[in-house]
Amino acid sequence: MNRFFCHILLPVSLIASAAALAQAPVTTRQVGTATLQNVPEIPAEVKASVQRYQNYREAQFLDWLADGSMLIRTRFGATNQVHRVAAPGAARTQVTFFDEPVADAEAIPGTNRFLIERDTGGDEWFQLYAMGLAGDAAQLTEPGTRNESLTFSKDGRLAAWSRAVKGSGDRSILTVDPANPASRRVAHEGKGSIAPASISNDRRRVLLQLGLSNREDRLSLLDLASGRVTELGWSHEPARYEDARFSTDGSKVTAITNLGSDVRRLLEFDIATGKRTAISPKLKWDIEAYDTAQDGAVVAYVINEDGYSRVHLLDRSSSRSQPVPNLPNGVLTGLKFSPDGAKLAVSMSTARSAGDVWVYDRAGGQTVRWTHSELGPIDPATLSEPQLIRFKSFDGLSVPAFVYRPAGLPADAKTPVVIDIHGGPESQTRPRWNPISQQMANALDATVILTNVRGSDGYGTRYLNLDNGPKREDSVKDIGALLDWIGSQPNLDKDKVAVYGQSYGGYMSLAVMTHYSDRLVGGVERYGISDFITFLTNTESYRRNNRRAEYGDERDPAMRAVFERINPLANVSKIKKPMLVMQGANDPRVPQSESEQVVAGIRKNGVETWYVLFADEGHGFLKKQNNDLRREVETVFLQRLFAHR
Repeated sequence: MNRFFCHILLPVSLIASAAALAQAPVTTRQVGTATLQNVPEIPAEVKASVQRYQNYREAQFLDWLADGSMLIRTRFGATNQVHRVAAPGAARTQVTFFDEPVADAEAIPGTNRFLIERDTGGDEWFQLYAMGLAGDAAQLTEPGTRNESLTFSKDGRLAAWSRAVKGSGDRSILTVDPANPASRRVAHEGKGSIAPASISNDRRRVLLQLGLSNREDRLSLLDLASGRVTELGWSHEPARYEDARFSTDGSKVTAITNLGSDVRRLLEFDIATGKRTAISPKLKWDIEAYDTAQDGAVVAYVINEDGYSRVHLLDRSSSRSQPVPNLPNGVLTGLKFSPDGAKLAVSMSTARSAGDVWVYDRAGGQTVRWTHSELGPIDPATLSEPQLIRFKSFDGLSVPAFVYRPAGLPADAKTPVVIDIHGGPESQTRPRWNPISQQMANALDATVILTNVRGSDGYGTRYLNLDNGPKREDSVKDIGALLDWIGSQPNLDKDKVAVYGQSYGGYMSLAVMTHYSDRLVGGVERYGISDFITFLTNTESYRRNNRRAEYGDERDPAMRAVFERINPLANVSKIKKPMLVMQGANDPRVPQSESEQVVAGIRKNGVETWYVLFADEGHGFLKKQNNDLRREVETVFLQRLFAHR
């Protein structure tokens, strides 16, 4: 379809002045599970435009089964469920049929059975269930607990995971023989955010990982017979340890770590001495994932190269490395060798494809595509390919961003701009499938800029730490520098710029609105932090200390004073332009109160504010009907913002 025929034209009645609406009483209506305040009826043409970008499917690799088939996660209805694919190009056979989305699934080694992880209404109190390719799922965990970090022994006879309970920041380590649910027991009552990372092949020890923050971990060994925990002293030097695993004989540990390096490397540690050996070659980018073949001869590792995933195979005997051929230029979503080590499954998402699975055959050296996902009615050739740019911030820091320009527009055509800021804050915007950016670019004729401000992952430890604690607003100043950059671009309209973000990006959207409201037409924020003090008080106990390590401790008077100065809620009177706020009622991370208090504050100043609350969602909107409505509301709101100037 010609892109100009799907461009959205709103009725004149929807382009009323913001000033007039600001004085009107709050109007409320219900759509499904969502309560909408001050949101007008959605025009049919907006719904049609949104559906064009919402009817895609993707395939994310989850695990191999013993028979050589694989489990993937995809959506044929309203939620992501587990499907089985038996061979390249074979049909996807659905094996889970829950109303709630399945968060993850992992095969029990040596079998065609698997454990799945899912929650209720986005509350993130995950439960574990054991099931096969047919039949009902048997619940292994207690309601009201949060269960995660599942790992298996090599023979599949032992599984371990961590369990959190309401009101506590500590976790327990549980184990079970998957074939005998009655064997479940508490193996260790831990302190802090502790989780099993690996089980030794003899099933005698569990490698434990204690997360002190998103920047620092500690490793220890749990002896299952005695219950004794021995700390690995060599892991006390501040560093991150990711995907730590025992070696075949249990004498070593392999992990992705930034120990002794600005970027993350793949290292092997001698457990007894702490002596470390580099597995991956010297690189200027992070290693983001790895897997080792069953025979130990080959390691697959993935480099995060300026946001793009580069998959390589390393021969341990020769130390020679080569890229896996014929993979798309995109972002990794799954990686694992088959049980016999003969094949490597890789799932990738790209800017113009939602995600599929490829399999590399070690013997033949060929890469074969296993799944072919649909983009609905969209021709991939009409989609935008993001351009990677960099701009200088207030202190000279080079800040990267991906820019989506409307496909088909002349290069010199001046467009409105949406600045999209990721969450985390230690996340990273990457060139993966992004239907939101594509729809905003090609249905709203807007240029969408997704920036990785300081504090983002993927650019080294120093860059990651540049926004910690009292330096929080330096990342907001990065957006001020981006506004300067936008003003210097002849094909961008500096008078039609909106800010957009979710979670921590929601905080950034609010903060940017308090600092630069005069340079913006408005903002969108979903489940963002409006007050760090109330956020840290009300976020779930199991994650509170982790967040204090990033944002600062509100109990410290000096840090509390910083929060009182920078909190968007304390500066809400500076927000002069319309805002759209969205929230999930079951959000355990950023509670509903964070959105409602800032909505009340903005409205108190007479500023137009739309608010949408989903009763059956948590931190993110995972049900298709809710995500559709969310996109419809955002589209109408942004169109109104750009039409006002």
